[in-house]
Amino acid sequence: MSSRSLAYLLKHANARLSDLMGPALEPCGIDSREYGVLSVLGRSEPMSQLEAAQRMGIDRTTMVAMVDGLERKGLVGRRPHPADRRKNIVEPTERGRAVLAEAGRLVAAAEEEFLAPLPDGDARLLRDALERLIPPRSDG
Repeated sequence: MSSRSLAYLLKHANARLSDLMGPALEPCGIDSREYGVLSVLGRSEPMSQLEAAQRMGIDRTTMVAMVDGLERKGLVGRRPHPADRRKNIVEPTERGRAVLAEAGRLVAAAEEEFLAPLPDGDARLLRDALERLIPPRSDG
């Protein structure tokens, strides 16, 4: 694979961002995947594990494991779905919301560091271009 291919560049850019985000999130006691799950669960109306998995594009089994881990850390809680007793609603706890807020600040700083080598305006162009390349999810 050429070092100029898009696949190579995206893979290595993602690796660099991950290298920054891991240590940034350590004070919160979560990793970037847990941050992603908390972000989805904390930004909208309450949802089931399956709805969260669909929104993130991950399989149900992985989501169950992620929610179990977040629940053990006291960051999310489950409660019965009011309309479907076969489902559980998963929501951040008060502590989970506080961790999410702090993690959001730390992630923003890591992203800023990642994008710092770009000239003014190019960071926004990069974000805008990537958003246009990712099709919107039909489920939210």
